[in-house]
Amino acid sequence: MSTDKKPPITCHVLDTTIGRPGASIPVFLTLINPTTPIPGGREPRTFSGTTNSDGRVTSWKPASIYDDETLEEKWQHEKGDKAYSLTFNTEAYFGQRGVKTFFPEVTVRFVVREEQKGEHFHVPVLLGPFGYTTYRGS
Repeated sequence: MSTDKKPPITCHVLDTTIGRPGASIPVFLTLINPTTPIPGGREPRTFSGTTNSDGRVTSWKPASIYDDETLEEKWQHEKGDKAYSLTFNTEAYFGQRGVKTFFPEVTVRFVVREEQKGEHFHVPVLLGPFGYTTYRGS
């Protein structure tokens, strides 16, 4: 895989309180209903990333030391409709600025249909300490 190729799922955080990207936010991407088991029987499969200076997660690594399959490999092996979630650690992000947020984390759940597997899924989050909005981006 080329280093400039995007993973099948990306995300982007914009902090609406300062009108800038939300940098350094820990994010977890979870395949909620995998069809293939994780070694040792643990489920679900989770990948981690951190938003960059532009507020984007552009690569994912397995969150468990017991799982070495990349998101791209998992994407190719999984068949059927699959539910995913993106969880953003907003408490850590706002806490760095001394802001107490009402939402300590934001979780966005979505479904990738089998017939959509060739598409890219981008999930932007417009974030404030007391609210958020999301949509399927391009």
